[in-house]
Amino acid sequence: MDRYDTKILKRLEKDGRVAFSTIAAELGISNTMVHQRVNKLIDQGIVAGIRPVLDEKKMGFEWGAFTGLTLEKDHDTNRIIEALKDIPEVSECYFITGSYTLYLRILAKSNEHMRSILYDKIDNIPGVAKTNSMIELGCAFKRNVIL
Repeated sequence: MDRYDTKILKRLEKDGRVAFSTIAAELGISNTMVHQRVNKLIDQGIVAGIRPVLDEKKMGFEWGAFTGLTLEKDHDTNRIIEALKDIPEVSECYFITGSYTLYLRILAKSNEHMRSILYDKIDNIPGVAKTNSMIELGCAFKRNVIL
C-alpha cells in the first residue's frame, strides 16, 4: 500500500458510497486509477467487502451479549463453529485464549429472545459444555484499524 491507497481507504471509510470520480478529483488522480486501486485492494484481501453498516438497535435488536463458550473437547471446535453459523443472531465468533475456547457476540430483540438463543440454540449444540454471558449496555465506539 502506498499513500494513494491509504488516502483512498480513508475517504471510503468516511463514506463508502462516495463516487470514485469524487475521490479522484480530491486526490488529483484519474477515476480509472481510483477504480484500479480499489480493485487491487479487494483482490489482495485488504478490503474484505463493501457493505452497509447496520444500526442494530434501529432494526429492533435491543439486546447484545458477549458470550464465552467452554467446550467439552476443543477438537470439536470446527463442528461447533459450523453450528453457530446457523444461528443468525450470532454476529461474531472469535478464537481466544484463557478460560474459553470461543467468544461470541449475540444480538437479540428482547430478554426472552436472548434467553431462547442461549438456552434453546447454543446450549443444545453437542459439545458446548458451558456459556458465560455479559450483557452489552451500548457501544462507546467501533472503528477500523488506524491508517
